[in-house]
Amino acid sequence: GPPLVVPPGWVSHLEHVFDGQHGRFMLRLGQSHTVITYDGRGTGLSERNVTDFNVHARLRDLEAVIEQLGLERFSMFAWSQSTPGAMVYAADHPDKVDRLILFSPFCGGHEGSEKDAAVLRALLDLMRAEWGIGARATMGFIHPDADREEMQEDLAFLRVAASGDVAAGILEEDFMRTDVRAYLPRIAAPTLVLHRRDDKAVDAESGRIVASMIPSSRLILLDGDHHQPYDHDAEPVLRAIEEFLGVPSPEQPEQAHTHTHAHDAAPITVLFTDMEGSTSLTQRLGDAQAQELLRLHDTIVRAALQAHGGSEVKHTGDGIMASFVSASRALECAVRIQRALAEHYREQHERPVQVRIGLNAGEPVRESGDLFGTAVQLARRICDQAQPGQILAANVVRELAAGKGFLFADLGEVVPKGFEDPIRLYEVRWEEP
Repeated sequence: GPPLVVPPGWVSHLEHVFDGQHGRFMLRLGQSHTVITYDGRGTGLSERNVTDFNVHARLRDLEAVIEQLGLERFSMFAWSQSTPGAMVYAADHPDKVDRLILFSPFCGGHEGSEKDAAVLRALLDLMRAEWGIGARATMGFIHPDADREEMQEDLAFLRVAASGDVAAGILEEDFMRTDVRAYLPRIAAPTLVLHRRDDKAVDAESGRIVASMIPSSRLILLDGDHHQPYDHDAEPVLRAIEEFLGVPSPEQPEQAHTHTHAHDAAPITVLFTDMEGSTSLTQRLGDAQAQELLRLHDTIVRAALQAHGGSEVKHTGDGIMASFVSASRALECAVRIQRALAEHYREQHERPVQVRIGLNAGEPVRESGDLFGTAVQLARRICDQAQPGQILAANVVRELAAGKGFLFADLGEVVPKGFEDPIRLYEVRWEEP
């Protein structure tokens, strides 16, 4: 499958990467992607005699691995202490990172209470003085409620993965000196931020801060208090990652279906395309030629979705429904579709079959890989309002993409079919001057 780079978190050891819950988690990711990971400096099979653990030193390690493998384009999944470096890399290499997933992220630059700082300093001193006791104390934050067997497995892993001095040095650097806030607004890749609401090691507010500073980000808050993505209930984490990366969802029993409601996510922009007069087109051209034109439409739309970070939700028969974490990327995609269709017909000297496009943004309900709710219904009605070859957007989309260089023409208010209240629509100008 496509490459998925997974930088190491706090400490790691490649000889134990497939052990226990961590191993099952990585193997699941490997069912759809080629998972690339490595041991961080000072840990596992890497050189142990190092003392520099700052984010930029570890970033150089990440860059070296990517360069050595010759990776041109890839997605990246980072959790906890690998998230600062992953965010810096994504900001500095927008041409490389296709999608970014952050679990329990933090960006630094905001200090906790004096009590929190005192607890951290005491924990660092304990880890350096007696690693066994320090490791056990640390796991109380990372893996609360671990049973005896799980705790023994965790402690055994920590003892072979790193020394107490190295483990403390990494924690000290990350939580007392790191500040990567300036990089976050420069991240261009669509970004999924996942955080458990009651995380004991990194407060969920940290995830909210990170998501608010990355332009094309979506935040999902999950139930639970475990810091590692693979501990205990990993299925919601894996499904969110797989959905974000476009991995098809397996059929599951009805009782296993879950909903993601509006309060779990940032606004999603929904896009519909619709081929003009598809029924009359079949009657005029015949089944074979009409189907060929539909395939052309599908090819152009899917290429645009891939280029602008969109996710195809479903084919509607006459068009495609897609979703975006960014309104500006959705608009870029719509413009690209219309321009690509126009260019094709100019080159082929054919009579064009035009496409309507409608966009709306809101907080739809997710279920079994589909989107439902008022935001979706309104996007469909906006598409119906469009003329062939036209892009129409709701005012909320225009506001979300303010200052991004799009040209809008105010078409006034309309009352879409099935709705009681009027909405203001805007035409998006796509023809090049």
